[in-house]
Amino acid sequence: MYYKIGIDVGSTTLKTVILNEKDEIIEKSYQRHFSKVREMTLEHFKSLKDLLNGKKFKLAITGSAGLGISKDYGIPFVQEVFSTAGAVKKCYPQTDIVIELGGEDAKILFLKGAIEERMNGTCAGGTGAFIDQMASLLDMEVSELDKISFEHERIYPIASRCGVFAKTDVQPLLNQGAKKSDIAASIYQAVVEQTITGLAQGRPIKGTVIFLGGPLYFLKGLQERFVEVLKLSKEEAIFPELAPYFVALGSAYFADTTEEIFDYDEVVNLLSQKKEKKVEHLENPLFTSEEEFETFLKRHQKVTVPTRDISTYSGKPYLGLDSGSTTIKVVLLDEDENILYRYYSSSKGNPVSLFLEQLKKIRELCGDRIEIVSSTVTGYGEELMQVAFGVDIGIVETIAHYTAAKHFNPDVDFIIDIGGQDIKCFHIKDGAIDSIVLNEACSSGCGSFLETFAKSLGYSTQDFAKKAIFSKSPAELGSRCTVFMNSSVKQAQKDGAEVEDISAGLARSVVKNAIFKVIRARDINDLGENIVVQGLSLIHI
Repeated sequence: MYYKIGIDVGSTTLKTVILNEKDEIIEKSYQRHFSKVREMTLEHFKSLKDLLNGKKFKLAITGSAGLGISKDYGIPFVQEVFSTAGAVKKCYPQTDIVIELGGEDAKILFLKGAIEERMNGTCAGGTGAFIDQMASLLDMEVSELDKISFEHERIYPIASRCGVFAKTDVQPLLNQGAKKSDIAASIYQAVVEQTITGLAQGRPIKGTVIFLGGPLYFLKGLQERFVEVLKLSKEEAIFPELAPYFVALGSAYFADTTEEIFDYDEVVNLLSQKKEKKVEHLENPLFTSEEEFETFLKRHQKVTVPTRDISTYSGKPYLGLDSGSTTIKVVLLDEDENILYRYYSSSKGNPVSLFLEQLKKIRELCGDRIEIVSSTVTGYGEELMQVAFGVDIGIVETIAHYTAAKHFNPDVDFIIDIGGQDIKCFHIKDGAIDSIVLNEACSSGCGSFLETFAKSLGYSTQDFAKKAIFSKSPAELGSRCTVFMNSSVKQAQKDGAEVEDISAGLARSVVKNAIFKVIRARDINDLGENIVVQGLSLIHI
C-alpha cells in the first residue's frame, strides 16, 4: 500500500495534500513561496520526514510553476485544469461551474453542456495579486480590507483589468475622503465584474457554482460579493473547506493513476540537485565592481542641499508640500535655503492625517522660535491640502519640477521624473518649459511598478533595489506593461533566474520604458545635454 501526494506550485503559493490508502487527507499545507519555488518545495518535503520516512508513495505535481520542476526532476505532471476538474467531479459531482481565483490566475470551468475552460492570459487583474496591490495602496493587510468591506454603504466603479488602472481609480477616491470600507467593497465588486466580463464573456453563470482558490476561501467579503452579484442561493454557491487545496487534491488523485513509486530519500535527493540556469538573453551587469559603483555614487552626490539644525534655529522659514499619487513629501527651508526639516512617506491612503502629524512635529521641535511665512503645495492632492490646511499657494507640478531643477543646474534642458504612478519628461528651451510628455494610463516603469514586484518577491522596494547592484547576469525582461512583465518575470524564475538578476533586469526595464515608450527618443541626443532626474523611484534604482 502507498500514500498519494499532490503538489500544487502556483504563481504565489505552494500547496500540498497527502492521502492515505483510504483516500483520507492525512496532511495538507498552504504557504507562500516568494518565487523561491524549488527551495520551498524541498524545505517542505524535508519537514514531512516524520510522516513519510520509510513509506512508499505516488507523487504528482501541477501548477503554473510546477512544470519546470517536473521536467527537471522527472516527477509526474498533471495539467491544472484536469486536476481541478477531477477533484470537483469526485467531491461535488452536482457542480455546473467552477470559479477559481489564485494568486495571479483566474479560471472558469463549465462542466455541463459544452465543457469549456476559460482562463486569464497574461493579465493578473481580478486575482489575489490584484487584491494584495489594492490592500497595499490602502495601507492595510488583506484581512483588514476584507473585514471592513462588510461596513460599506456604496460601491464605486473601479477598473479591475489591471492594478495599474485600478490604482488610478482608487487614489482620487482616497484624496477625496471616500470611506475605506466603500473602497474595499468596490475592489471586490471589480474582481467579480472582471470574472464575469473577462472570463465568462457572455456565457451565463447559473446552476451550482463551486468557488475555489485561496482568495475565495479566506476573503469572506469577496464571497459575499460573488453571491450577491450572481444572485446565487445558499444551495447553489459552494465554498468548500478545502478550497485552497483543491488543485493539489486533484493532483493527489491523479498520482494514483501513475506507475512510478517514490520514497522520502529519493525525492529529497532529487530536489536537492542543483540545476544549471537556463535563462537566455542576459544583459550586461549594472556595475562590474564595487569601485565602479562607488564612482557612480560620488558623481551623483556632488549636488546636495545643505542642512541646518532645526533645534537651534529661529526665524521665518518656508514650507513646501508634495502630496503625490502614492507618497507625501514635506520640506522646511530657512531664509538661506538650508533644509531644516524633511519628511517622506507613503500616503497610506490618508495624506491629510500624515501632514497634520508633521505640522505638529515641526511645532514640537520649534515652538515659538519660528513663524512660517509662506507655504506651497503641489501634486495630486494639491486642492485637498489647500482646503484642509489653508496652504498659501498651489503650484502645478511641472513648474515645481522646473524650479527645483533650475536651482541646481541653471542650464537644464531636459527633466525626467519617475513617481509612484507617473512619468513626466519635459524639454526646457530659452528658460521655459517647451514640451511635456507624460505616461498615459499605464504605470509600467513607475514606483508602484517596482514596489509591486518587490512585494511579490518578499522584499521592500529599497532592499529589492539593492539586490540589483552587483547582479552578474541581469535578466532581459523587456519594457512592456506591468501585466506582461509579470509573465516575463515568472518565466525568468522558472528558468532559474535569481532575485538579484530579476531586480537588475527590472531596473534596466524602467529606464528603457521611460526612454523608448514615454519619451520615444530616437537617439540619446534627443534628451538634451543638461539632464536632471527627479523622483524617489530613480533614487531607489
